[in-house]
Amino acid sequence: MDNLVIKASKYTPAILFDAKAHTLDIKGESYPENISDFYGPAIGWMESYLKEIADNQSVTVNIEMVYFNSNTSKTFMNIFDMLQDSAIEGKKIIINWYYDKDNDISLENGKEFQDDFESLTFNLIQTGKQTGD
Repeated sequence: MDNLVIKASKYTPAILFDAKAHTLDIKGESYPENISDFYGPAIGWMESYLKEIADNQSVTVNIEMVYFNSNTSKTFMNIFDMLQDSAIEGKKIIINWYYDKDNDISLENGKEFQDDFESLTFNLIQTGKQTGD
């Protein structure tokens, strides 16, 4: 399966899905004009990928969002639903949710997703320089 690479723009995140490394990376800001046009190819790729890999395969999803709108939040819910279904089937899904130490909203969003998707291993990872170091 080919990798999926979508470059970041002013309104959309960079997406890199690496089939051989079993990593899915989404990074940047997300407030596209047409959410389904932007995320449609990524969701289609994920559906195919999750069907192709072994039931016990480990998959790491790295998400580092500076900002995202409510439509993106709904899209993330759909993506996490798909990943949770795969986890229930036996795949080991690890979500690394990166948030800046000064971005309380991103941390809260990560906690809400973590609470909603208990079948996923959900890591909240702080980025940014620590104060007092």
